[in-house]
Amino acid sequence: MDSSQIDLPGSEIETIDQSEGTLRVRFSRAYILKSMTGSKERTRWWQAGDLVIEGVDDAAALPRGPLLCAGGDIDENVYTYRDTLPIPFASRGTIRCLLRFEGLDEPLIVSGRSIRLEMTDVPKYIEHIGPKGTS
Repeated sequence: MDSSQIDLPGSEIETIDQSEGTLRVRFSRAYILKSMTGSKERTRWWQAGDLVIEGVDDAAALPRGPLLCAGGDIDENVYTYRDTLPIPFASRGTIRCLLRFEGLDEPLIVSGRSIRLEMTDVPKYIEHIGPKGTS
């Protein structure tokens, strides 16, 4: 596979914790799209993992899990990733994370100095996704 990315909408979040300036969003099921350069077909997978943001000031009350992610924006210096995150992913600098959740009015908004994905276990295959317009 040439590229893998987490598809934030629909991804399942187990917990969101903050301790000593580190915020950890624990995905019980992060949904991943994998594709190959030149191919219109993709595959869908799921994998557990953590989105870790360091250098975070104490946030207000954190949403309690389990949660279903409705999407969001990850601002990494001059780039914005909307509803998706590349795998692997790690960066330092100006970081802002805004995540929305099904059934909650208030999003999670945090800023920090670094961000990274820590994926665990191995990805589990879900399905093959053909080109648009085919089944």
